[in-house]
Amino acid sequence: MKLHTYWRSTAAYRVRIAIALKNIPVEYAYVHLLRDGGQHLQPDYLAVNPTAGVPSLETEGDVISQSLAILEYLDELYPEPPLLPQAPLARAHAREIALHVVADLHPLNTPRIFKRLAAQFGASTDATNEWVRIGIHEAFTGIEALLQRLGSNGSHCIGDAVTLADVCLVPQVFNAHRFGVDLAPFPLIASIERHCLTLPAFAAAQPAAQPDAE
Repeated sequence: MKLHTYWRSTAAYRVRIAIALKNIPVEYAYVHLLRDGGQHLQPDYLAVNPTAGVPSLETEGDVISQSLAILEYLDELYPEPPLLPQAPLARAHAREIALHVVADLHPLNTPRIFKRLAAQFGASTDATNEWVRIGIHEAFTGIEALLQRLGSNGSHCIGDAVTLADVCLVPQVFNAHRFGVDLAPFPLIASIERHCLTLPAFAAAQPAAQPDAE
């Protein structure tokens, strides 16, 4: 297997957590999203992933190019430890939180969106940073309330073990720190991140620990 990754990509961060958690042997290829006009836009990478995103996982002579699809593929191929709880309702809630991050929040704070805001609307860096802060704050408000309703213990989103929800949420908290979002209104989210970063898999996967980190 080969994972195409970028140190600061929260989508790639999710997959790195799962790889470390499951101790999967993987070769890493580093794709810089800013250098050379964006290495993800170069022909050699587009031949791997025509949608120009990271991460991409080369496996079994094929390529998977969406983080959630990669995560579920790895969970099926390497079922221990599982990323989804056994109980159907708990599984649904783990996916629910993951999708709030992956489908609703993450698309608002990607380089592709920043470039479009600047090119089409003349948004400055300060303006796009504020756009990100507002989006994260609004999304975290809902996720925090959801975690409260689900009875999160402050260590994990669902139950007493790492699930898909934690794997998706913690990288987004990295983005919150990066853009200066105040986490005081989100004590459960902050507590889950603190606990997860004490776990070796999360610590090894975090952006600053990557060979391509700047």
